[in-house]
Amino acid sequence: MEMTFTVNGTQAKVEIDPAETLLGVLRERLRLTGTKEGCNEGECGACTVLVDGLPVDSCIYSAAATGGRRVETVEGLTLDELGRDLQAAFVAAGGVQCGFCTPGFIATLVSVLRENEAPSEDDLRTALAGNICRCTGYSQILDAVAATVSRRNGR
Repeated sequence: MEMTFTVNGTQAKVEIDPAETLLGVLRERLRLTGTKEGCNEGECGACTVLVDGLPVDSCIYSAAATGGRRVETVEGLTLDELGRDLQAAFVAAGGVQCGFCTPGFIATLVSVLRENEAPSEDDLRTALAGNICRCTGYSQILDAVAATVSRRNGR
């Protein structure tokens, strides 16, 4: 079946199998390899992308469900000032070590910060419950978000 959707601000038209996942289409068809395949079960968050601004696990999300919708991957989020600020803060705070989980964290956090410019630590922990990082222990990730919030709010 043919599907058209917007990915990172550009319209994409692809031929897909109805059973194909969004992750497969992004990585294999569109060569957007920043989104990572981790568990392939929707548990680790490495594959998180935004669909109409909301985080989804693209490894279990039907590609067909994105027809006519807006998808943002980590590549597209580098075009967004908030996404760039978060990425820079991750590097500065040591929130990236192996980096495998980082695209999913960035996507989730951009969604959170678009909705709430000053989330509490509890808000962040709740939002990040679906993202697993085995390297950082999460404190550096939370530090990166705090630095981003502080910088963006002029504090």
